Amino acid sequence: MKKGQAKLSWMSKLGLLIIFGIFLFWWLFPVYWMVSSSLKVEVEMFTIPPRWLFKPSLGNYKNLFATLGFSSYVINSIIASLSSTAIALLLGSLAGYGLARGKIPRKNDIAFWMISTRMAPIVGVILPLYLIFRKLHLVGTLQGLIIAYTTFNLPFAVWLMRGFFMEIPRDMEEAAMVDGCSKFQAFLYVALPLAKPGLVAMGVLCFMFAWNDYAFAVIFTSGKTQTLPVACARLMTEYGIVWGQVMTTGTVLVAPVLFLGVVIRKYLVRGLTMGAIK
Repeated sequence: MKKGQAKLSWMSKLGLLIIFGIFLFWWLFPVYWMVSSSLKVEVEMFTIPPRWLFKPSLGNYKNLFATLGFSSYVINSIIASLSSTAIALLLGSLAGYGLARGKIPRKNDIAFWMISTRMAPIVGVILPLYLIFRKLHLVGTLQGLIIAYTTFNLPFAVWLMRGFFMEIPRDMEEAAMVDGCSKFQAFLYVALPLAKPGLVAMGVLCFMFAWNDYAFAVIFTSGKTQTLPVACARLMTEYGIVWGQVMTTGTVLVAPVLFLGVVIRKYLVRGLTMGAIK
């Protein structure tokens, strides 16, 4: 019986490894193909059979940034993404802490109302936001895009930060206040550091939404204020697709998100599970 159980255990592990390997290949191969294609000349991209060994070329990157001026689009994406993420984290942590610790009537209903605004599809809020931004002369500006991103990131940040703070024991904050800290100091020096994994996870999710967004960016920006996803879409025209530059732009879009995921992976898993409501 034990021998049979050991064999079954070995087979189940092998099966899981095979399934995991297939999933990993399914996810990594398109990324590899995109990155490798960005380092090829366009003729080498369509050779059959494909060339797995080739001499890397930075021609696509030089053409993208030097000739087409994509550096300004990258800067716009960085400014919009980081700004909206910083605002969402600042206001979301304060509001989340207030909803978790404050004596607010019907605070659970308030929290649910906030997250329900995040459930609305982007296409459902673009028109109202566009009308408001047009009155405020924010259409075609980075400021308007940052506000648009914040309207979607902030409710999500408040909801998750509330869950993170609810998991932190009150005793530590009460002990700090007994030692002379104010309520705000207890939040700043005790609760906020303990919620660091949640802050990191929340920051990554907010950044990913803003960095990858196309719908808001194509409506609320124009000309020199456009972001990288919008500029990438412009490479696909009715006359054809510039595959080398499309692959290069895709690599530039994916690289920061992958880098963040690798660097903060130890915080990300903890942060995503920290605010789970039991």
